[in-house]
Amino acid sequence: MIARIWHGKTHSEHYEAYTSFLRQTAIPDYEETPGFIGLTFLRRMQNREGHFTLITYWESIEVVKNFAGDNYHQAKYYPEDDSFLIEFEEEVQHHEVFASKN
Repeated sequence: MIARIWHGKTHSEHYEAYTSFLRQTAIPDYEETPGFIGLTFLRRMQNREGHFTLITYWESIEVVKNFAGDNYHQAKYYPEDDSFLIEFEEEVQHHEVFASKN
C-alpha cells in the first residue's frame, strides 16, 4: 500500500469553506479512482492560517499514476483551489505503508 501525503494552507477566513469544498469535491474524486483504499484528512489553525494535510492510501504506485498522471510526485490541484490556497506546494510525498492498525 502507498500513502500519498499533501499539505495546503488557507487564510483563516477560508478555513471552513475550504473544508466544505474538500468534502464535496476532492473526497468524491478520490473515491471514484479504482485502487483507492482510503484517506485521512487533517486540519488545524496556526497563526491565523488553516493547515490541511491529506493522506490518501492507494494499492500501488501504478494506481497513484492513474489518479495523478505520470508525474505523480507533482501535487494535483483543482481550479477552485485558486480561491482558497495561499500557496501551491509543487510536490507530494509517497511512502510505502508497511504497517497500519485502526
